[in-house]
Parts: sequence; structure tokens; C-alpha cells
Amino acid sequence: MSTDFTPARAADIPSLDRLLNEADFAPTLARYSRTQVTAALREALAALRRQAVLGELSHRALVPQTIARSVDARLQQETRPRLRPVFNLTGTVLHTNLGRALLPSAAEQSVVHALSAPVNLEYDLGNGGRGDRDDVVQPLLRELTGAEAATVVNNNAAAVLLMLNTLAKRREVVVSRGELVEIGGAFRIPDVMRSAGSKLIEVGTTNRTHTADYTNAISPRTALLMKVHTSNYAITGFTAAVGIGELAAVGRAHGVPLAVDLGSGSLIDLARWGLPKEPTVREAIAAGADLVAFSGDKLLGGPQAGLIVGRADLIERLKKNPLKRALRVGKLTLAALEAVLGLYRAPELLADRLPVLRLLTRSVPAIESQARRLLPAVQAAVGEAFYVAVTPMTSQVGSGSLPADRLPSFGLRVDQSQSRRSSLNRLEALLRELPRPVIGRIADQALWLDMRCLEVADEAEFTAQWSAFGR
Repeated sequence: MSTDFTPARAADIPSLDRLLNEADFAPTLARYSRTQVTAALREALAALRRQAVLGELSHRALVPQTIARSVDARLQQETRPRLRPVFNLTGTVLHTNLGRALLPSAAEQSVVHALSAPVNLEYDLGNGGRGDRDDVVQPLLRELTGAEAATVVNNNAAAVLLMLNTLAKRREVVVSRGELVEIGGAFRIPDVMRSAGSKLIEVGTTNRTHTADYTNAISPRTALLMKVHTSNYAITGFTAAVGIGELAAVGRAHGVPLAVDLGSGSLIDLARWGLPKEPTVREAIAAGADLVAFSGDKLLGGPQAGLIVGRADLIERLKKNPLKRALRVGKLTLAALEAVLGLYRAPELLADRLPVLRLLTRSVPAIESQARRLLPAVQAAVGEAFYVAVTPMTSQVGSGSLPADRLPSFGLRVDQSQSRRSSLNRLEALLRELPRPVIGRIADQALWLDMRCLEVADEAEFTAQWSAFGR
């Protein structure tokens, strides 16, 4: 067989105008604008010219159909959304990198309505004058938490920043050393204090803080007592902490407000569904907290938001801070949040209607049955290079919520075959390249695919992807 190769010249490359008029480009022009196709084609022709200069251009690469396919593939890649749905099989329900809480259908519908029509975001339908956007959710938050008033910003870190900047700028805030937490992305309470212009006064020790520690730290410069719920870690053993009620009493005795950063923001006792106990916002308010800040997209199960509830006079001060405008949320967040909060009015139906709670409360037998249903499709897709087995696993809530607690679960464990050379890392990368990427986790020399977060309604799409895997 001859191995002679006669390279094509730059002069052999078809012109842009000629190619755009070729029938092979008609489907691409029908899918994309002429502007997009022209730009992509220019890039493709430039690449062909570089090959010609190097003497590496083949005549086959100049066939219009080949160039059209290249341009179409380029446009598909360029126009594919960066934000894409994935299958979360990591075992972490509230996965920060995967968008945390899934919103219920009620929230989806509310957001669509807010997208497609004008809404009374800051318009008072009663008197026809300017309204307050917090009024969209304040009545619900008052009802569900027992607080006097409420306001909303774009996340809980912003909520804490707003409280500190408003109430304690250039003044002191007393916090237990055991509560100086760091959350994801190296975001630390001491850093927030500095950014807000507040001076941190640490009291107690890492594992033990007493009432007297707070009392002795209060001075004329003290603006705030602050309690931070350590939702992303746990200290066990020889420990002591001051409860909200006792700390609120200290604050009242000295005329100093108590602000509580509750973090994960549970609105209802999760123990009723057999989940670990988490302090609720209502309990914090009832215990005497003057302000409570919490997240909307963690245990509450709503959109990303930071909610602050508490005394009406303090909430009013927060709303007058110019920083509040910079941190406020838009109509889509408020639409979703109102819908999610409305579900809490019917707590006996919450496990069915709120996706986060539905996933957290899935029964282990149901998850195991699902894993067994999906085993044949996954094993057939990966072939003899890997061995797939239904395996008990442990899920976690995630996003710093209930860090010490694990939820029993089931899933598929994928191991490398002993008889074949194969790569788990390569398999994991291929799963991320699927039309709807499958995100698992590699640990203990195996790929773990936890089925807790795979909704039954999504099984058909999941299985269809595996049937085409590797082709």
C-alpha cells in the first residue's frame, strides 16, 4: 500500500462565500444564525491554512461536507449552556457545587409567572403607592418563625454582614471561640467581622464557654452578642456552651442585643421524620434571640437567599442601611421563596412536596430497589472492564448541615476488573461528558454512585444515557 502523501495548498482551500452556498451548510445555517456560522467557518478556514503552511493539510479535509461537519460541531460546543442539569450521585443532598436545594414545582411555577408578566414587586396594590419588596415574604416568615419582622438578602453571609455593619460598625461583638467557624471557600466569621467594620471579642475556649465569659466581656463599646450555630462541624467530649435563652438574658440585663447565625435554617423539627434534631428558627426566636439569620437554600429547601427575622426596630435599622440595597434579592428569588415558605403551612404534606425533605427521607429499601433496577444497564454499559455491584452506602445532608450525621443509603459501586487494565478516573471523566453528566465520587479505589438523589421520575433518562454510553 502506498504511503505517499501530497499535501493540499492554501490556494486549494474553498472560499468562505462558496462554502456558505454549498448544500452541506444548509442544515447548519437553519439551526444557527448566518453571523454565527460565518464566524465559526472563518475559524475553521484559518485552522486549515495553518495546516497548509505546515504541509499537513490533506485534500480530504477540504471536502465541503467535512468542513460543514466541523463547523456544526464547533457551534454545538460553543452554544451549549454552561449551566447544565446533572445527575447528583455523590451522596450529598445539598451539594454546594451542584446548586444545593432542588426547588419544588410550586416554586418553578411561581418563577415562571414572575418571568412572564409584570408583578407587584415594589407596588402596594392596596393604596396604589410604592411598596416594599420584603412584604412579599414577610407575613409568611412572621407566621412560621414567630418573629416581629423580616428582611431578605442574597445569602446568609450577606445577612450576617448586614447585621454586623448596621448594628456594630466600629464597635465590639462578643463571640465564643468555639463558634468562629469557617464555611466553604475560606469564608470565616472573623473575616466577616473585619469587612463589616466590627471588632471581634473572643471569649471562652475552643471547647468550653460559660455565661460568665460573655458577662465579663461586655463593656460600653459592646454592640452585639453573637451566637453562631456550628452547623458544619461538631465538637464532642469535654464541652460546654451557653444556650440562646441564657445568652439572651445576659444581653437583656446589659442592654445588648443577641444576634444568632443559625446557618442551615431549619423551619421545622426534622426529628418528626426520623432525621437528626436541628435547632429551628422559631425556637431561637422563642428563646429570646433579637435577630436570627439563616439560609434559604439549605434545610429550608428554597432558593439561595439570606433571611433575617427578629425585632421590628432592629429589622427596620437593617433595611435603612445603604448596604441592604446592594445585597437585596430580585423578583425571581422572592417568587420562589414565597412558594417554598407557603408549603410549610401544611407540614404533614411537606415530605411529598419539598424535594430536599423528600430526598432526605427516602427509605433505604426504596433506594436499594432502585439500585438493583439500574444495575444491569450500568454493567452492560461499562462492559467487562469494570465490575458493578449494589452496595450499602452512607449519604450526607451537605452544605454544612448536620455534619456528624450520616444517612444510610444504597448505590452502585464500580470496581476495576482484575483481568483488564482500566481506569476509574477515565470512566468518571466519561460520565461527566454525557448529555446530562453523571457526578459520582471516587474513594477506596472504586467509583461510588449513590442513588439517594436520583428521583424515580428521572430513571428513564438516566438509563437511556447508559444504553448509549461509550458509543
